[in-house]
Amino acid sequence: MKKYLTLSLFVLALVFTTSSNAQEFSGLDKSPMDMASFPSSYKVSDKAMRIVYGRPQLKGRSLSDLAPAGKVWRTGANEAPEITFYKDVKFGGQDVKAGTYALFTIPGDKEWTVILNKNLNQWGAYTYDEKGDVARTTAAASTSGESLEAFSIAFKEVDGGAHMVMGWGNTRVAVPVMW
Repeated sequence: MKKYLTLSLFVLALVFTTSSNAQEFSGLDKSPMDMASFPSSYKVSDKAMRIVYGRPQLKGRSLSDLAPAGKVWRTGANEAPEITFYKDVKFGGQDVKAGTYALFTIPGDKEWTVILNKNLNQWGAYTYDEKGDVARTTAAASTSGESLEAFSIAFKEVDGGAHMVMGWGNTRVAVPVMW
């Protein structure tokens, strides 16, 4: 009888311990975090740049409603993206020192203004202050036959650097980053 009592207490302790240690998640973020780097191969550890950003989804909405033309946009979802340059670069033709910057854009029909800002850890563009701008450049907006449901950023290699390509819906914007 003593063995059964001890075994029963052990099983009860195990059950209550397991349930109290289980982690409950409140749900996954609807705009998951993503990262793009250049060079993009995981085999290359000497990166030139990397960007971490949120990926909002269209979900039947229009790009112009989510990123209105003429207004500063955080260029993604949630926190403003942070782009890190591991060496000095020319971002859209402007000299930028190695470092980490917040990325903002001002969408337009034919071109977008792309902004690097020194103020990090910004939620959205609510506290954006242009006094922190390190570089502003314009990039032509083009359209693609392929529609992207999720906002995406990728790097495309070109001679002497790469283009940072942003795409959402049928809109594509590319900014040259050279070194």
